[in-house]
Amino acid sequence: MATKSNNALELHVQSVIKGNRKFENVFQSLTRMILGNPEMISKINVNGKSTYDFKVFRQGKRHLVGMYDEINSFVSFVKDASEGGSSKEMAFVLIGEPGNGKTYFVDYLNKIYRDFISLEANRRFTFRFTNLDKLGNYGKISYAESQTYEDPMVLAMNLFDNPNDSLKFISKLGAKDRQLDQIYKNYRPLGACTDYMLTEIKDFCQGDIEKIMDFIEIIPIPISETRGTLTGKYAAKDKITSSAVDLLGEESITRLLHITDTNNPYRFDLRRGALARVAGGGIHFADEVFKNKKDLIQIYLGVIQNRTIDLEGYKWPLDTLIIATSNNAEFSRFQDEREEAPIIDRCRLSYMSHNTDYNLQQVLTDYAIGSNEKTVFTGRKLHIDPNLNYAVSTAIALSRMPKSDKLNPIEMMKLAAGEVAGEKSIKTLAEVIDDLNRDPDITKRFGQKGLGHRNLGRTLQVLLEKSETQEGECMYAGDVFVALENVILDYVQDSNDRIKYLEDLKIAKSLHRKNVMKTIFNAYMDEPEAIEKDVLSYVNMIIGIDAKNIGADKIWTYKDPQTGKIHAIKIDETYIDSVESRLGLKTNEQKQSFRTTISKIYGQKMMQDSNYNFMDNNDLVKAVTDVRLKSDIAGAGSLVGALSNRTNDENQKLYSRMINTMTEKLGYCKTCATKTIEYFCTQDDAG
Repeated sequence: MATKSNNALELHVQSVIKGNRKFENVFQSLTRMILGNPEMISKINVNGKSTYDFKVFRQGKRHLVGMYDEINSFVSFVKDASEGGSSKEMAFVLIGEPGNGKTYFVDYLNKIYRDFISLEANRRFTFRFTNLDKLGNYGKISYAESQTYEDPMVLAMNLFDNPNDSLKFISKLGAKDRQLDQIYKNYRPLGACTDYMLTEIKDFCQGDIEKIMDFIEIIPIPISETRGTLTGKYAAKDKITSSAVDLLGEESITRLLHITDTNNPYRFDLRRGALARVAGGGIHFADEVFKNKKDLIQIYLGVIQNRTIDLEGYKWPLDTLIIATSNNAEFSRFQDEREEAPIIDRCRLSYMSHNTDYNLQQVLTDYAIGSNEKTVFTGRKLHIDPNLNYAVSTAIALSRMPKSDKLNPIEMMKLAAGEVAGEKSIKTLAEVIDDLNRDPDITKRFGQKGLGHRNLGRTLQVLLEKSETQEGECMYAGDVFVALENVILDYVQDSNDRIKYLEDLKIAKSLHRKNVMKTIFNAYMDEPEAIEKDVLSYVNMIIGIDAKNIGADKIWTYKDPQTGKIHAIKIDETYIDSVESRLGLKTNEQKQSFRTTISKIYGQKMMQDSNYNFMDNNDLVKAVTDVRLKSDIAGAGSLVGALSNRTNDENQKLYSRMINTMTEKLGYCKTCATKTIEYFCTQDDAG
């Protein structure tokens, strides 16, 4: 069969048969986007359980961070729907506290889906009827697009009154039986207006297929975030301004001025509603869905269940993923209204928790700080304290750690980040999470409560407003705790939550002090990695102390797994004892037990990461720092005393040298270097 133009229906069908164009539903497209490349899927361990990570969600400057359980639930949902499972008749709903990333997840999904469909091999097409003015019933309306962006293959499957004739038409264009089976799995009838207009065109052409083709034009579906085509959003409004029209569309007075036949369904303008614009293999985002009034909830129920737009008995089938969000409070209120239960049965609920990995939180904190260069009111460059991100990220992460008899907040935070927490194992955390997640009260489950991303943003705003920040031209880490305390007092309504968060803030301050100790030690040694080297020296000494190849001079030779080079180290038992005393280990049994634990960690971690440096073991780092800082300083009673009392030249030189090291090698400015040393010299938050 000859094709009349590059836009002809026959050419499109042939392109699909040859594999140059795609005919698939939205779930199949999403599945291909996420799972199409096996190299973009990896297996990881999160909170003691193995799960999958999908790298399609980890691309770009502001990609998704964490959300492992939620992403796995979504991928499973989409894959099940693409295979014809029950998910295809359901909506995916994310429920959680405000500021935990629900909307960001959906916006990012929409972005990568638009990018995926914009690739030439993945483009979606629709059709429009042209030359309508020749029919005599459409006034000055010369063409009409499919209002729901129906695929041309749907038109081909409904081209003839007899379905067998349509099948023969596609078969003649080169489709084999197996291809026909695949194509017809996505069969759906035409929408009311396109079906009506096609019938009129066929009558006008007296069934001549060649003449009918003159009325059909194939066009790509527009991809626009702002117009809401392919991906669109409907945010819940108040009860007065919201209307079913916003979702479904309404009768168009403009069209009625042209259309002579009032029975023509094209008199309805479906594009006035949000659903039609995403009906051709798109994603509809219902933000805060349970805030909508009851009649809109009922519309959503019908749309989710039947996948059609229904207006005055006319129907338009949809090919749409419906994804929604809701905060815990609104969902609880909605659940209490038991007559609304049917829509909940039609939803796959995923309870989104806050991010609980403080290392990943540092990435989110970077997002909140912003990538643009910051300036003070006078226009001069604003410096960011190197300790700021760690200080605020640990404070935020600790607020999300629930109370537990088995683990203290720091142990829980460390384990949740996949780090060492003394003798406590990841299995203990997994048990705690399992126990918490059995609670029917969602807000008591692991990670469900805590300070959200918006509170983090407010904290940084308060920090920027401070006169100290503006005058010192630096966002100093020590000031962030005052800013965070203000946010807790002003924005956290529940008194029990407020008390807990203020306690967590104290713990975060103690961690900040330990972090400052590392900086001071590195500055004192005039070497950025000094503390790391001393920690690894202790680790290597306790491994080497029992080695068979150790000589009488206590020299142990070993191969460094990080570099592969041979090293020799002198076993200093005095140094080992000093560190272990600082750790509170008094008996030989305690010391041996600790050394065994460190050796075991060394063996396990080095297999996974040859660059592992034990710097996540806060207690060990603090002990090593204390030993070196408080016993290795010649000519001064202590470093605190030397830095506090700079009346003599020697102390002043030490102070100046450390300031210089901090500004030249450690990323500090004059302001935060000075304030960090001042903080070190005080006993505030010392523990």
